[in-house]
Amino acid sequence: MISGIHSALSGLMAIQKKSESNANNVANINTDGYKKTRVTIHEQEPQGVTTEVRQLNNPGPMVYEQTENGETLVEKSNVELTEELPSMMLSRRQFQANIKTVQITDEMLGSLLDIKS
Repeated sequence: MISGIHSALSGLMAIQKKSESNANNVANINTDGYKKTRVTIHEQEPQGVTTEVRQLNNPGPMVYEQTENGETLVEKSNVELTEELPSMMLSRRQFQANIKTVQITDEMLGSLLDIKS
């Protein structure tokens, strides 16, 4: 049962990292030249998950902006809000599922202790 709690907690930490990445991407959506990050979750032996954060270096849209030197071509952020919002909604559901796992494991452990005593 402790391994179930450990697995769920590692999942919660991974989802937290994924949510932080999404929030950082959304916060920098209007930052010129910003490159978004993506978090991938991998299975860890013997149980649980681990995360890998990587920066996506694909170019953002190029637009002309007026500066003191005239019009200059500026690269915008490569963050797409249409990718970030669904990812955040999915993370919310994953977080809820892992919390439920911790709650059920806690109830099972409590029942086991009641039976033993």
